[in-house]
Amino acid sequence: MSKYTTGEIAKLCGVTVRTVQYYDTRGILVPTELSEGGRRLYSEDDLERMKIICFLRDLGLPIDSIGQLLSEENPGNVISLLLEQQEQTLKEEIDERTRQLSKLEGLKEGLKSVKHFSVQSIGDIAHIMSNKEKLKKVHKILVLTGLPVSLFQLTTIALWILKGYWWLFVLWLAVAIPYGIIASRYYFGHVAYICPQCHTIFKPTLKEALFARHTPSTRKLSCTACGHHGFCVETYGKELANHG
Repeated sequence: MSKYTTGEIAKLCGVTVRTVQYYDTRGILVPTELSEGGRRLYSEDDLERMKIICFLRDLGLPIDSIGQLLSEENPGNVISLLLEQQEQTLKEEIDERTRQLSKLEGLKEGLKSVKHFSVQSIGDIAHIMSNKEKLKKVHKILVLTGLPVSLFQLTTIALWILKGYWWLFVLWLAVAIPYGIIASRYYFGHVAYICPQCHTIFKPTLKEALFARHTPSTRKLSCTACGHHGFCVETYGKELANHG
């Protein structure tokens, strides 16, 4: 039967000599025998055990768990359970890394639109990113509730033109005007704006917000803190008190 020195078993398993020695001190890979000169000698079974240890370590299992596992008479069921637990841990780590990567990509993208880089700029982008899903939900609610009203409008116009049923359009107006008021109050009650000058997050008056020039993500407003008038970036802000 073949015998392997510490250096040989380390080379065969792709680890360092120090690693093999460490496993010996931890009692999970004790050499089968010692030579007359005191050198550690490992058997074929030791080599297989070392390969199993390396495999489990590559999966991220801690040394203590591996030691307990290998001491079991029938480790199959325990291995299966440990692998399931480790799989779940790795999936959670992947999800977390994915979220971190998404935040990093969002920050990089946000910085492209910043003319003058500052710590406050990062804070603004971080606030927008952290509330992005909440803002999407607000937009989604408006789209889902507004779609039936829009379809009703198209239907009434078509029937007015084709059948002369003008009163259906009047009925639509009776629905659309209250809906528009409610939707506007809901929308501006759930959003706020970041001033690019002083980086204050503020809420404009409903009147100013309604009639301001805007893009899908900005609105030309006057900052309530510094008075700057210009395009401010939209973000979620239900928790902020309304001004006026």
